[in-house]
Amino acid sequence: MSAAAELTSQEYIKHHLTNLTVGEGFWTWHLDTLGWSVFLGLVFLTIFRSVAKKATTGVPGKLQCAVELIVEFVGDSVKSTFHGSNPLIAPLALTVFVWVLLMNAMDWVPVDLLPWLISTVGGIEMSHVYMKPVPTTDPNMTFALALGVFILTIYYSIKVKGVGGFIKELTTQPFGHWSLYPVNFILEMVTLLARPLSLALRLFGNLYAGELIFLLIATIGLFQLPVHFLWAAFHLLIIPLQAFIFMMLTIVYLSLAHEDH
Repeated sequence: MSAAAELTSQEYIKHHLTNLTVGEGFWTWHLDTLGWSVFLGLVFLTIFRSVAKKATTGVPGKLQCAVELIVEFVGDSVKSTFHGSNPLIAPLALTVFVWVLLMNAMDWVPVDLLPWLISTVGGIEMSHVYMKPVPTTDPNMTFALALGVFILTIYYSIKVKGVGGFIKELTTQPFGHWSLYPVNFILEMVTLLARPLSLALRLFGNLYAGELIFLLIATIGLFQLPVHFLWAAFHLLIIPLQAFIFMMLTIVYLSLAHEDH
């Protein structure tokens, strides 16, 4: 592409992997990540609300049929995995799955398209346009999602088991003798903290790697289109799979938090 021709391959890739930011240090805000994630969340809410309001018992339209399939799929996943009783889990799982799916799907947008549009409309050189349209390639986004799941896990662990029960769970297993309670606590805390860490890094790593390969393909010149389409076709599996894994792990962690025995 033209942008790739003006920059070296290394500069081109580094440019596209740089967020649009404002602020400094801890208070640096990634405006592209925030903007696209909020926009896609609103798209999800608007579509599902519209379908719910217009739903009919007759022959459903294509959009209603697609939404019903997604809702049924998520509902079956919750029923087969979550063994507690909580009306929040199914809506939460649906929100997580569709929202992450939409954010992942931004990976299909050609890497130079949005910078080119911004450059054309705003009269700015493309080399000065920073835009990462895939929120899940930003670890700040994936860690924020994982942190939300982690907070809910702690909340329901204490709510269902009580403070004493939660502490007992962290100290009395896997070794039952009182002298090994400190060892148990260390092991259980490592396991507990590893959940949000692995949840965030798994989603970030897969999407970041996918976006990086798209950028590498964009630098190969005339033969990029067939390779691009092959990699985009492969992403037909990767993008929904990562959303599904994030949703299922969310359900599993919350199911473990509701086990009171």
